[in-house]
Amino acid sequence: MAVMALCACQKTERAPFNYRGLAFDLPVDQFVDSMQARGFAVDSAASDSGRTVVLASPDVHYRVLAAFNEQQLQVVQETYTLSTNDSTRQMWQELRDGLEKELEAWPDCPILKDDHKEANFDTGDGFISLLLENTYKPTLTVRYTKKNK
Repeated sequence: MAVMALCACQKTERAPFNYRGLAFDLPVDQFVDSMQARGFAVDSAASDSGRTVVLASPDVHYRVLAAFNEQQLQVVQETYTLSTNDSTRQMWQELRDGLEKELEAWPDCPILKDDHKEANFDTGDGFISLLLENTYKPTLTVRYTKKNK
């Protein structure tokens, strides 16, 4: 009986799906306010006020696109701006390794070529996808997608 109680106490609840600590159930206005508090600014020229908000910060090497439906966040995508194919390959591997540790899960990797890689993590209530496409311009994106229930 004591062993069962000890096992029950050690069982940890998984945190709800989030983007860098911001829950996906936040209204878009709160999400944007929280990102602005982190130093991001809304790029109004790239945003569509009815569906998407694009955020940028001079302190990071990526832009954030948040897509929503009726004030409910659906997808958050980071697009990294790096200068070389080698730097995007290295960043992809570092992000993949970090997510493996954080989520304690192996990704599904349907594509693993030198210049085109994909890793998909299923978090239970959402997906995190890393996509590397090195063609003429190195592109690395990380997409957080909430599962619709």
